[in-house]
Amino acid sequence: MGALANYIERAGVATVSISLVREQSEAVCPPRALWVPFDLGRPLGVADDADFQKGVLRAALGMLRTAKAPTIEDYPLEAPGKQQASEWVCPISFPVADDLSLAGRLSAEVARLAPWSAETRAKRGRTLFGITGAGPDQVDGVARALASVAQSGQLHEFPNWADDAVPDREIEWRFDMPLLVRHLADDLRTYYHEALAAQPGSGDPDHNALNDWIFGHTALGDVLQAIAGHLTADGQPLSLLIRKLLIPEGRLQNPAE
Repeated sequence: MGALANYIERAGVATVSISLVREQSEAVCPPRALWVPFDLGRPLGVADDADFQKGVLRAALGMLRTAKAPTIEDYPLEAPGKQQASEWVCPISFPVADDLSLAGRLSAEVARLAPWSAETRAKRGRTLFGITGAGPDQVDGVARALASVAQSGQLHEFPNWADDAVPDREIEWRFDMPLLVRHLADDLRTYYHEALAAQPGSGDPDHNALNDWIFGHTALGDVLQAIAGHLTADGQPLSLLIRKLLIPEGRLQNPAE
């Protein structure tokens, strides 16, 4: 939404957006954004609390009067009940994979999450997976593609990759490299998040809890860190922008550019 807001502003219409992922807003530099510390999918806080939600909207709309330059403000209040909630602990643990390569470990994780992700899709009747062009039954291809980037360091052209590193050719990717890398990561994050949603007793993890899990306990986090290293080494402006979108603020290993 932040990127779209820039285009709307250029047409002369003032905009303000609500951000749940601060680092993404920082990357696109929206005209005005209110960052809220709420669970993903709840930009106004908990459901059925009209007074609290009105307060969020008033704070966001108030930026139309006060923010004269690109600004990201922090909303100062937690959602009701969040302070009393117990600390979220991920209900999923991954055994040590037989294949300890990045590709092997990521493939094992994806396979383990498959029934949970499918359950969430069945309950909701939809999925947010597929921005890359892959279908829900092609998540293995997305995982292989992302792991191939991590292992090969090839960021720009598929044809130059070794045969065993080329992503599944039956998928009609919607983006070119290296932008595709960002969306491969987004699709896998969506897949992981949808799997978590089906776990019994998982609660509603916030953005920080999800990042703690992904970057501290999963092969996906290791794959993203490896790709971030390749993007840093590449050094091109687009590569560095994609790196910011892949790795949340403060979680990048070896951050020197």
